[in-house]
Amino acid sequence: MDFSPTEAQQDLAALTRRLLADHVTPETLGPHGSGGFDAPLWTRLAQSGVLDAALPAAVGGGGFGLLEQCSVLIEVGRAVAPLPYLSSVVQAGSVLAELGRPELVERWLLPVSRGSAVLAVAGGFTETGGRLSGTQTAVPFAAFADAVLAETPGGVFLVERDAPGVSIAAQQTIDHADAGLVRLDDAPGTPLGDVGRALRQRGAVGLCAQQLGVVERALELTAAHTREREQFGHVLGGFQAVRQRLADAYLDVEAVRLTLWQAAWRLSEGLPADAEIATAKYWAAEAGHRVAHTAVHLHGGVGIDVSHPLHRYFAAAKRLEFTGGGATAQLLTLGGLLTASPDR
Repeated sequence: MDFSPTEAQQDLAALTRRLLADHVTPETLGPHGSGGFDAPLWTRLAQSGVLDAALPAAVGGGGFGLLEQCSVLIEVGRAVAPLPYLSSVVQAGSVLAELGRPELVERWLLPVSRGSAVLAVAGGFTETGGRLSGTQTAVPFAAFADAVLAETPGGVFLVERDAPGVSIAAQQTIDHADAGLVRLDDAPGTPLGDVGRALRQRGAVGLCAQQLGVVERALELTAAHTREREQFGHVLGGFQAVRQRLADAYLDVEAVRLTLWQAAWRLSEGLPADAEIATAKYWAAEAGHRVAHTAVHLHGGVGIDVSHPLHRYFAAAKRLEFTGGGATAQLLTLGGLLTASPDR
């Protein structure tokens, strides 16, 4: 097991970081609680080739796998970039690519790779005779989605936004207005088969990758702040308690990193990964909580100012902490896995 990044991972991460650094600014993000999707930046990522991960090599794409996609997601997290890369590429795009159906490639994968389409993923719907019903709230990027991959007990269906019986209302979350309230009322859907587990697993690993980028950058900003800010005639970083909190935060970030790559590697190799994914999501939630609060505390008063850049990282970390289940939910999952397989 070797977690060293491949050349493709390094190149994709470096390219993504450069693009996001040039375009993700307080001005482009807008006021707190607004926006949530930067369409011009999405198009630019496509033009640079970053979104080619949505396409298999057989149809001209990059043929990138989960490890390369996680490297991109880390950079998305570091910039807190308002991009639907997780839902459109890592989840929906990858699953559609694996199905290998030409009509899906032409209708959805090519537009995603060109930056002209957004896909969302949601669960909790029912299906009868190919018609879907149900309601799901706070679906990430649904407010801007052209279609939703909707999971039902009988499988996953692709539901187009403009199909009859589909209603998507924009919702404001803790930091953006990118989520959507998805209502399906006897809406038609294209059956994709039993791919719900793949969507959930890839989604959980992707959340961990994005959280790693968030807390990694939040720690860097906080360390820089404590090297410059003075209190009582000394820089903050000179106080033992401050150094201890930074050290604890560093260990937390590394725990997120290690468990993320373990889960991503096993999933990419087709190995059983349920326990590793739950472990990674536990650390993404628990360590994400601690690092976010450490960053706010050590920044002092500006740490709670919603107009300060740090607040974007705090809000993103809290959102990623609870999406897909917080730390307690992951421990319950792990406990169930251990009791079911005592030899682990």
